[in-house]
Amino acid sequence: MNIHHLELFYHVARNGGISRAARAMPYGIQQPAISGQILQLEAEIGSKLFERTPFRLTPAGEELWSAISPFFDGLESLPERIARRIQPRLAIGAAEFILSEHLPKIVARIRARSDGFRLGLRSGYQQQLEAWILEGQLDLAITPIDRKPNPALRHALLRELPLVLAVPSSSPVRDAESLFRGRSVDSPLICLPASESAPRQFQAELRRRKIDWPVEIEASSLSLLENYVENGYGIGLTVHRPELARHRRIRTLPLRGFPPLALHALWTRTTGPLLAAAIEETMAYAKGLG
Repeated sequence: MNIHHLELFYHVARNGGISRAARAMPYGIQQPAISGQILQLEAEIGSKLFERTPFRLTPAGEELWSAISPFFDGLESLPERIARRIQPRLAIGAAEFILSEHLPKIVARIRARSDGFRLGLRSGYQQQLEAWILEGQLDLAITPIDRKPNPALRHALLRELPLVLAVPSSSPVRDAESLFRGRSVDSPLICLPASESAPRQFQAELRRRKIDWPVEIEASSLSLLENYVENGYGIGLTVHRPELARHRRIRTLPLRGFPPLALHALWTRTTGPLLAAAIEETMAYAKGLG
């Protein structure tokens, strides 16, 4: 049988029809060309492979699909599997400030005890990072969490990060408590996206205290958020960390009584030597921060 005909049948069966296959093909081919070559394949086999409307594989089509689908399913990941045998790959996802401020030091520690590996980095928040680990796109995630991780994942607490408010150094506001004396806060609030753990946790505590403070500016990263605070656009919700000292035009206000962010490492239950080293060095680095 013509291998190209088999490939076309694979895409037709996978996508549920010839027109859908034509739209999903990894290279350009028109619907009439697919139809003609499928007819040739059916002639070679001597049997109809699927009903056209509604789409349904015939018994012959089911048998052919079961025979060829494992081969074509594996082609997409074949280059990555071959590369992985030559040199292992470590994919790490983390919150943006972890990627920029801490991960270079963690990676240096991992490289010091490994023979060599390819590194993949991706930023995201808890729900995204968990999904990417479960899909095999990430090996390890370092992220604040505000809800119980997926039970299919292993996790370990690395640090607790206090939430703080960042205000311009020229601001007359000297403590967070003075902002919360009423039922609402008038100053513009600058936050990470609502899907992130910090604003979710912060807003939950505000609701508990019956305080209304809606977000006016949504920033995609803490560095961007802090830059907007420096330029006088409002008060920012961030996490206390030594790197804030770089911003000379920012003061931080402790949020007394607000629960800290729990920074966790997340990974799958199956670990190879490289991932095990990455987990150990991540935990040792976090412990060394004091």
